[in-house]
Amino acid sequence: MPALPTLNPPIRTLLGPGPSDIHPRVLAAMARPTVGHLDPYYLQLMDKLQSGLREIFRTKNRMTFAVSGTGSAGMEATVVNLIEPGDSMVVCVNGVFGGRMCDVAERAGAKVTKIERPWGEVFTAAEIKNAVAAAKPKVVGIVMAETSTGASQPIEEISKVVHDGRAMLLVDTVTSLGGMPVEVDAWNIDAVYSGTQKCLSCPPGLAPVSFNDRAMAVIKNRKTKVQSWYLDVSMLASYWGSDRVYHHTAPINMSYGLYEAVSIILEEGLDACFVRHDLNHRAFKAGVAALGMKYAAQEGHQLPMLNAVRVPDGVDEAKIRSDLLNRFGIEIGAGLGAFKGKVWRIGLMGYGARPANVYLLLSALEQLLAEQGHKFDHGASIAAAGEVYASA
Repeated sequence: MPALPTLNPPIRTLLGPGPSDIHPRVLAAMARPTVGHLDPYYLQLMDKLQSGLREIFRTKNRMTFAVSGTGSAGMEATVVNLIEPGDSMVVCVNGVFGGRMCDVAERAGAKVTKIERPWGEVFTAAEIKNAVAAAKPKVVGIVMAETSTGASQPIEEISKVVHDGRAMLLVDTVTSLGGMPVEVDAWNIDAVYSGTQKCLSCPPGLAPVSFNDRAMAVIKNRKTKVQSWYLDVSMLASYWGSDRVYHHTAPINMSYGLYEAVSIILEEGLDACFVRHDLNHRAFKAGVAALGMKYAAQEGHQLPMLNAVRVPDGVDEAKIRSDLLNRFGIEIGAGLGAFKGKVWRIGLMGYGARPANVYLLLSALEQLLAEQGHKFDHGASIAAAGEVYASA
């Protein structure tokens, strides 16, 4: 058998819904020598990584760690540990990933009550209160930052009505963690999961999760075994806890990468990181408006790190994406589900959330939109973005 071709991936500017551009320090960390998964050095790294994740989640939860798998593994881990067959669960669906949570919950045997909002809109606390009163669920699951629509949920308000209804709150923070406030303790979130490939600017492969004491008590007192052996938190707690009981061979070098990614965020400061994401979002949004384009998500609930922009009438959205990739080396995302062919999903996440990328993308969009006959004042998007940066 001949040797495989030499690995030579193209250099891209990743401005889609994820993965985001990886910080060079993270890539360098992942190239460090591999040690064993029970090596004293790695065990110390696990302790420090847990401490850093608690800072980013803003929690003191002892059971805070990184699941060996992508963000979807985090979703599955939180659901299957909290849900036993026959349990009632309310899932809020206003995009692709709320729908995925429904599927995971049903596979775990939950009696799922699905409440829905049109794509791009968000739920009110009153809507969720009514659903909780009717279904009396054990768990309410919601996506804080819906990657398919660019919409952000008001979790603090929702948490109050969920707990008033004596249910637990499970929150998807895959896109939000590291790019906007996620206050696990202050918002009384019982279980939360995320991913490494969005605002943490680390390759996909680990899923930060956190369970509070209430959630851990529920898991400890289950009547049935957790559906997944691999994701059973009662066993993972022995590996990530002080006992260090062997469970699986962790992805060592991926852990190095996440450790460095968390370090970078904490060096910048969480609040400064949130300000940076918001500033670049506002600059890009001003540029988009100057091109005569609008956002798909509800005003006042638009994510700072995921910009879902409506495609102008008469513009070939797929050709724009193709030309951005092939002529400019820029990746943006297509619409999914109800937004397929109608929006571009543009990520300004983590290391990618910087003015150079905002200007690069706006200038490329101006050229490509002009080639398709879209009317706007040339240079207007750059000037509009510049005004936002200047005012800051």
